[in-house]
Parts: sequence; structure tokens; C-alpha cells
Amino acid sequence: MSKLTIVANIHVNADKIDLVKAELEKLIPITRAEAGCIQYDLHQDNDNPAHFMFYENWESRALWQTHMQAPHLAAYMQATDGSVAEFTLNEMKVVA
Repeated sequence: MSKLTIVANIHVNADKIDLVKAELEKLIPITRAEAGCIQYDLHQDNDNPAHFMFYENWESRALWQTHMQAPHLAAYMQATDGSVAEFTLNEMKVVA
């Protein structure tokens, strides 16, 4: 199977920006060390600080699925419960 690209958009409640950012930053070193992780970059919108975006590349969908079940993601979900207003995730492939 070919490489999988993930684009995850996270829109947080304005009063929870610092909390969510800190929790997202905790995910980075752990995830980058996971099997199959090629790239895991967090971005924050210059004009809307409540909008975060992860750009990820994985060796396979199966390895990304393993990541999605990891304890550190469960901890993130618990720590940010009620703080995220909208979350969208796109599984993508390279076209050119």
C-alpha cells in the first residue's frame, strides 16, 4: 500500500487555545517516534489562533490506525474534552 497523508483540522473554543495547543504539542515527540510515522507537523493559523492543523505522512494506513489507538491520543482526548469546537480529518494520497 502507498503512503498515507492525513490532514487534520482542529478548531478549538477561543478560551481553550492555550490548553489545546499544549496538549497537541505533547503528542509530537511521542508520535514522531512511532513505527510508520514519516512526518507529523503541527500548524497554527496566522489569522485564527483557534485553528490548528496536523499534516501527517504515514508508511501505511494500518500503521496510522495503530497510532489512532495509542494511549497518548486517548490522554489527549480526555485532557481536551469539551475544548474542541470542530474536528475534520482527511485521508489523502499523493497525486503528483
